[in-house]
Amino acid sequence: MDVNGDLVHGAMLTAVDVDGSTRQGGLLGTLSEAHRIRRLELPVHTMLPVVLRQLLLPVMFDALGVPRSRQEWGERFHRGRFSQDERNCLADYLGPRYGGRFRLFDAERPFAQAVGLESLNGETKTAAQLVPSVASGNNVPLFSALSEADELLLTPGDAALWLLHVHCWDTASIKTGAVGDPQAKNGKTTGNPTGPLGQLGVVVPTGATLYETLLLNTPILPDGLEAGDRPQWAWDERPASLGCKSPAAPTWSERPATGLLDLLTFQARRVRLFTCETEQGLRVNRVIVSAGDRLAQTPQYEPHTAWQHTAKPKKGQPHRRPRRHASGRAVWQGLSTLLAMTLPEQGDGPYTSLLLRQIGNLQADQVLSQQYPLGVETSGLEYGTQSAVVENAIGDDLPLPVNALLAQDKWLREALLECVDQADRVARALDGLNNDLRRAAGGDPLPRDKGSRPSAQFLHSLDRTMRRLLVGLRTVGEDTDDLLERAQLAWEQSVQIAANREAGLLLAAAPPRAVLGRTVKNGDKEFVYRSGKAIGVFRAKLAEILERAAQERRATTKEAAV
Repeated sequence: MDVNGDLVHGAMLTAVDVDGSTRQGGLLGTLSEAHRIRRLELPVHTMLPVVLRQLLLPVMFDALGVPRSRQEWGERFHRGRFSQDERNCLADYLGPRYGGRFRLFDAERPFAQAVGLESLNGETKTAAQLVPSVASGNNVPLFSALSEADELLLTPGDAALWLLHVHCWDTASIKTGAVGDPQAKNGKTTGNPTGPLGQLGVVVPTGATLYETLLLNTPILPDGLEAGDRPQWAWDERPASLGCKSPAAPTWSERPATGLLDLLTFQARRVRLFTCETEQGLRVNRVIVSAGDRLAQTPQYEPHTAWQHTAKPKKGQPHRRPRRHASGRAVWQGLSTLLAMTLPEQGDGPYTSLLLRQIGNLQADQVLSQQYPLGVETSGLEYGTQSAVVENAIGDDLPLPVNALLAQDKWLREALLECVDQADRVARALDGLNNDLRRAAGGDPLPRDKGSRPSAQFLHSLDRTMRRLLVGLRTVGEDTDDLLERAQLAWEQSVQIAANREAGLLLAAAPPRAVLGRTVKNGDKEFVYRSGKAIGVFRAKLAEILERAAQERRATTKEAAV
């Protein structure tokens, strides 16, 4: 990458090709060759939505426009690559038209930064401010390899990625007061929200190639993009009537997004990078991160989140609010949210993302094949202490049968949700067994929020089984009920094996006195807890939950007896 930090042609992005080889390139090369790229090689899971939203998608939308019908979307998708005319448009957009605005260290208009930004105290901070996994200020990760006293040197390409990551995911900690910001007080700015993505449970559909992933993340807009909607690098083209502050200046405002391009490239911070020369070349070593624009409300056209629908919201609140991912849960455990294709008929409930609903509609119109190898990547950050520090990063991916996204066809979706519910019920039964064994041994049940539970290990052991099931069900159609039934039986048998294994470990760990057990009084009632009784109750619950597996065992036993 040259001294200006050219993101269009410099080695900013690392990609894995469909043949397994890796390549490095800039924006133009990555987009032009998107049909040859399997996936992007990025430093952390939360970086994929950053690159898609802040770079690839808005460039594609602004240069080529968005599809206005499912037919137009399908024509682009089935072509499998950008046409020569589209590649010429991309080259013009990232060349004569806006190429000069994608330079990280440009003296007049550095990309995604506020030129000449200065702190009120005249100080800068280490580049660790950009990377949440490195200790900086109050954010002190447990396993950080560096302390705040250590110097972090970022290559221009890495600095560009982490710069955009801050705009999307930054904590709500106190920000450095900037010269020229009338809202800064005592050298700082308080009351900052997290970056826009920090308020979502991000859901990104993925395809077989980067090109297909880009299309799967492209909403169909019959009326096209909003008039006056511009990405951050073209902020000066926004109509003055919108009242948007320049993201290249220290001032900021709380405002709604003016459209999809503005939402995707929202500048939630004012940032300036500082460089130094090293033996390895130019590196970013210092930074200023100040308050930036605050998104007044997540708009309903936000494409990368699932929603919580509230039938009767409080005054001033919307009916739909973004859902966040739960820490410690695999994405398949939240399939009930991902597959919620329609609004709850009564009361409150989940509603899946705009893009997954669109994919279901595309399959219903036979624009997208039901055998298409659709994937879903989820990501999120778990914040702590008033959202001022990062406590945990959430990231997972999952194969997803397209048929399950059909709003009008519930058979496959209901089968998948039944499998998830069975795993959850068996997990609760295991925790119940553990508590009964503890009582039988003279102890007390584990408190709700403390201790290591057997359900966690059990659900983790089912992860690969569920993924195999989802891959296998990609080819299931309505005329293959027998295949679906056999798949559900195989799932129940796998759950049975995993549950018996965990139950056996719990029983083996119980002390001998649990065999005799004890009697516990609760008011006028007496409850007898013994290990034998506890395992009997557990097995009865398993037979009730896993009916197919139980029936198969009974049939096998009957045949053997004959």
